[in-house]
Amino acid sequence: MTTQRFAFHHEWSLPGPAEPVVAALVDIEHYPRWWSQVRSVEALDDRSGRARIRSLLPVTLHLVLTRQIEDREGGRLRVAVDGDLTGWAQWSIVTGGGTTTAIFDQEVRVAARLSRAATLAPAVLRANHAWMMRQGRHGLAQEITRCR
Repeated sequence: MTTQRFAFHHEWSLPGPAEPVVAALVDIEHYPRWWSQVRSVEALDDRSGRARIRSLLPVTLHLVLTRQIEDREGGRLRVAVDGDLTGWAQWSIVTGGGTTTAIFDQEVRVAARLSRAATLAPAVLRANHAWMMRQGRHGLAQEITRCR
């Protein structure tokens, strides 16, 4: 069976400066506080952690995220992704006009245990991901407002 690959791109426009956005995005262990689809994150060491993610579909993804790039000043954060998905995810932060744009890019392959579902329903998986990202944008906007 062919491995299903997915590439995602999302842009979140958020009010205010980049610093609180970058601070929240770097702090992966606290994502569950503002992004309810990120069910849990536990540190494995100083560079990696284990995450459980579940959106609308009744499937929990088990991932290991390993920091590859953490350039806070340059606004670039990237992790390697392993587990139920294999690949990478990245945030790029751009500011201008009193707003901050958090750009999310991800390229992953689906693990064998999920490949049948991914092959049969890629449009459903993309819609599920898009909904999860909208929820994340909303939660992050609330988080950075709360922290001001």
